[in-house]
Amino acid sequence: TETSALMLPLVKSWMVEFSSILKNPVQSEDPDDWSIRMEALKCLSQFVQNFPNLAESQFMEVLVPLWQTFVSSLAVYERSSIEGLEDAYEGRYDSDGSETSLESFIIQLFEFLLTIVGSKKFVKAFGNSVQDLVYYSVAFMQMTEQQVHAWSTDANQYVADEDENTYSCRVSGSLLLEEIVISCGIDGVYAILNAAKKRLDESQQERGKGSAVWWRMREATLYALSSVSEQLLEVEVPGPSEVTLGNLLEQTLTEDMAAGVHEFPFLYARMFSSVAKFSSVINPGVIDHFLYAAIQAIGMDVPAPVKVGACRALSQLLPDTNRGIPQPHILALFSSLTELLKQASDETMHLVLETLQAAVRAGHEAALSIEPVISPIILNMWALHVSDPFISIDALDVLEAIKDAPGCVHPLVSRVLPYVGPILNKNAPIDVVKAVYEVCFDPVVRIVLQSDDHGEMQNATQCLAALVSGGNQQLLTWNGDSGFTMRCLLDVASRLLDPDLDSSGSLFVGNYILQLILHLSSQMAPHIRDLVAALVRRMQSCQIAGLRSSLLLIFARLVHMSSPHVEQFINLLITIPADGYPNSLHYIKVTTTALALLLSTRHVEFGTINVQGHLIKSSAGITTRSKAKVSPDQWTLMPLPAKILAILADVLLEIQEQVLDDNQDSDWEEVEAGDPEIEQELLYSSGTTSYSRPSNGYLDALAKAFNEDEDDGYDDDLLSAADPLNEINLANYLTNFLREFSQGDPPLFDHLCQSLTQAQKKAVQMVLSL
Repeated sequence: TETSALMLPLVKSWMVEFSSILKNPVQSEDPDDWSIRMEALKCLSQFVQNFPNLAESQFMEVLVPLWQTFVSSLAVYERSSIEGLEDAYEGRYDSDGSETSLESFIIQLFEFLLTIVGSKKFVKAFGNSVQDLVYYSVAFMQMTEQQVHAWSTDANQYVADEDENTYSCRVSGSLLLEEIVISCGIDGVYAILNAAKKRLDESQQERGKGSAVWWRMREATLYALSSVSEQLLEVEVPGPSEVTLGNLLEQTLTEDMAAGVHEFPFLYARMFSSVAKFSSVINPGVIDHFLYAAIQAIGMDVPAPVKVGACRALSQLLPDTNRGIPQPHILALFSSLTELLKQASDETMHLVLETLQAAVRAGHEAALSIEPVISPIILNMWALHVSDPFISIDALDVLEAIKDAPGCVHPLVSRVLPYVGPILNKNAPIDVVKAVYEVCFDPVVRIVLQSDDHGEMQNATQCLAALVSGGNQQLLTWNGDSGFTMRCLLDVASRLLDPDLDSSGSLFVGNYILQLILHLSSQMAPHIRDLVAALVRRMQSCQIAGLRSSLLLIFARLVHMSSPHVEQFINLLITIPADGYPNSLHYIKVTTTALALLLSTRHVEFGTINVQGHLIKSSAGITTRSKAKVSPDQWTLMPLPAKILAILADVLLEIQEQVLDDNQDSDWEEVEAGDPEIEQELLYSSGTTSYSRPSNGYLDALAKAFNEDEDDGYDDDLLSAADPLNEINLANYLTNFLREFSQGDPPLFDHLCQSLTQAQKKAVQMVLSL
């Protein structure tokens, strides 16, 4: 009360001062004039908001000068900002840091008008002038020359400015129109429709006169109507009206659809988005025209804004269309959107993904034929932008639409799995693994058990292997029934090891079983006999070398699991039949360390097994298939223990040759320098026999050479990182094994060495002399 009493005698004098500032026409290229008017408008806003009763009685004092400022500023704004003919002082500030541009002044003017229209006390002051207020506001919403340039060169900026309602006169004008509808109701709707018709008629006249910028006002009018589309569609206009929304839009769209898309890209973009916003009041024939025009525009060489408008139209029209789109059109749209997606970034990516989702849902059966193309692109995009909540969610929405399309769920799931596996492999936290398990486990198991598609089965197998590796023992407890989960895992193994299943479908079973053995060893122990029998049956029917190798590695792993009681595992193999052999022991052709463990058992059954020894005849010249049939290579036969020792010796030879190669490479560089002492050392080194006693450094070199060689051929499979066998230093392992084996049974060792070649004997003798 005291504040109001203090302000009462001041209000009238202040209003007089504000009137004197606002009554004169706004000046061009005069930031000082704009700045003082801005300060006056800010003060008036404070009066209206904080002292409405005091300001109401004196408001008519400033209303006419305010209108004069509003109307006269339009001409200045058109010349300076819209046409770019005069300086608008963009990005300039005064000594206080306040922006002095023409744009900031116009925005301040709109903010004050918004304050007035939003007040029940002051909106009445406009009386019958609301339509004129809309009429002039629409003109302020024309695109500026700066916006035309920026949006023509940067589609992302265009989309962002349209979606985010950035600070501009266009946005300020649209906010004022919204407030007019809210405050004035049906009168506000009439005011907007009548003002819009007047502007559209005037722009059409300008077009007839040959104006080059006639399109700006039409685009601005459509933008203005679209900015209040929800309010216009919600308000029911009682009785017949001189101007109806549907008729106004249809007339405008019909007149402009023949305009050149390259000459007027922003008008075309606005027409596309306007059709989408007002589809409920537009003739279906007009909608169909623009729907198919949008489909064509996506695939044409047209300016980026046109494609943006076409995407906006399609993303809103396709979900609502009840008419089936011919398959050639929808397939062409899929292809165009896929290409557009490869070029999109940031804001445009969101728009294209939104459009693609709508296209998939509208395409129905057509989606199946394009799924192999779209799904990998979307999955890759999701994987690349998984930390971006907006793009990743958009990508998942598209995948959801693909999943719901007829016939797409199975191929989609098959493609998804390879992207899930790497996430689990990268040391994923246990909660992440559990989250993937809860969503994926049951469907993935069903794929292995029910699918006949080899690709699906391979991907599902890899995913399950990753889940077992990441979940370990905890995986069995996640669904509350560990027995059921273990049975599912064993059922998967049984299907993949089915000898009647095509080898391609079983391709990754070796890695899957390896994870079961490594991480669920106690649960697997009771099933070892059945597992070995299944492995043998699968080996007998296997047609792919890669699968056969992976199964042999499982035999090797089982040998290691049975240590130090390897002879029990051998006895188990003896009891399991194998077609063409007395028992399953003949399938033991396993890894180096596993072979060493087998040899260390000295099992008597080994002596009864003969295998290929040395090549005793090799055909001269080039061997063709027909020649090989007539004259095949011939081999000696040798007992299995002797063959195992020969294989171990060959591994030692390979390591020793690698060390020699490394030494020669480094020494050769030094010899080239011409140092005679080094030349002598190199000659001495190369002339030393293999029986010379090597140093401990030489053994270190052996280990280093083998480890480097392993690294070069290391398959980048993170699942194998959990296998403790990877930590074995093979050079040290073989050295210790041969020493212990030779000392444990010298007669047997000497007997087996008689079957070795001279090179193999030298390799063994070298490590024994350490």
